[in-house]
Amino acid sequence: MYTKLALYIDGEWLAAASGGTQPVINPADESVLAELPLAGATQLDCALAAAQRGFKVWKRTSAHERYTALRRVASLVRERHERLAQVMTLDQGKPLSEALMEAKAAADHIEWYAEEGRRAYGRVIAPRQASVRASVLREPVGPVAAFTPWNFPINQAVRKIAGALAAGCSIVIKAPEETPGACVELVRCFADADLPKGVLNLVFGEPQKVSQHLIPSPIIRKVSFTGSVPVGKHLGAMAAQHMKRTTMELGGHAPFIVFADADLDSAVAAAVALKHRNAGQVCAAPSRFYLHEDIHDRFVDAFVKRSSTLTVGPGTDMASQMGPLTKRPRVDAMQSFVDDAQQRGARVLTGGARLERKGYFFAPTTLVDVPDDARVALEEPFGPIAPMFRFAAFDEVVERANSLPFGLSAFVFTRSLKTSIDIAAELESGMISINHFGLALPETPFGGVKDSGHGSEGGTEGLEAYLNTKFVSELGV
Repeated sequence: MYTKLALYIDGEWLAAASGGTQPVINPADESVLAELPLAGATQLDCALAAAQRGFKVWKRTSAHERYTALRRVASLVRERHERLAQVMTLDQGKPLSEALMEAKAAADHIEWYAEEGRRAYGRVIAPRQASVRASVLREPVGPVAAFTPWNFPINQAVRKIAGALAAGCSIVIKAPEETPGACVELVRCFADADLPKGVLNLVFGEPQKVSQHLIPSPIIRKVSFTGSVPVGKHLGAMAAQHMKRTTMELGGHAPFIVFADADLDSAVAAAVALKHRNAGQVCAAPSRFYLHEDIHDRFVDAFVKRSSTLTVGPGTDMASQMGPLTKRPRVDAMQSFVDDAQQRGARVLTGGARLERKGYFFAPTTLVDVPDDARVALEEPFGPIAPMFRFAAFDEVVERANSLPFGLSAFVFTRSLKTSIDIAAELESGMISINHFGLALPETPFGGVKDSGHGSEGGTEGLEAYLNTKFVSELGV
């Protein structure tokens, strides 16, 4: 059921590379799915050269032709979405139902960018002098180096690929070594749509070596990265040394704020679903639950009742509502968060330990009486741990929500329009969802502030990230 792994460079699939190989592990049973070829310097140089050649062709391709090509890709993704989802579940671990949603959404992202690419308009500025024409042109920034994470193998890759290609850029994408299968299948859809050679190149390799090779290259003009804050800061500094534009979508530690007047049933349902989606391995997932003291106990009781009935198992099992963590080190990380919180006085109401079975399974965990100096209160857990906190007043919860250097997403539940307006103005976050989950649609910007990064993917902002602005002033003679 798994896929044949390979690099894709200059229109060719390469099943062997000079960087060695790496086993791909099924997190549900710890079996080896395949050996992944890793790019060495030779393949990376070939990818760079191909991207440079591809850019010269693709930037001169009309926006309408690029639109037509991307629409072909979207059709192929829709035809093959079940295959993409099956492969993703095997190496990433998420339930097949979640993988199917991710695979189907990929086609929507491609179509959105295809349409938006036809609307990369410039403008004409009223001149101060007769016979002068002053115009603003939008042009593709150039070849792109993109780095994508393992938690959403298709979602994160397709945003960068579709955005770059719609703008007229070529791209070298370094996809995740832990979850390569769906990325290969996604790129196969682009390859089978007959894009020009070199426009899209896919590599895998040792992350540090790949980034140090691609980012300083004079061929690369733009860097897009999704991943952790420390790695993002390192890559951002490297790109800045070479004056490369960047989009950085980094980690978060999202507050989930429930006011006393909230619809508790809706808040609990959303909290359980969002916290345990992808086993909590979501940068925009709620990870600090601030509950007004008047409803704290009722919310916690309902949350525990609902989360304790979740079926945890292999993603391939249709009964599973939460799969394994993707990597073995994440299991140890979850246990360290729980142990630290308990040592500081927190109580475990559900879960709190690895499940005794084959695979990287950790039980859905609810913590109460969590002090603000516990690690789970300060660091993104990136797993199925829900720490609960009490608050008494609006100003208090705003201060606590904004107290960390993160600012990717935030969630609020309240029936008060005034509270909604006020807290949307006060929260330091790139994205805020009130009374529902409304993030990550193709037409909406996705990105953070503070240490959670800069720039956006999705929406018109996502296309602008791949465009340069050129001003032309000409005097008729």
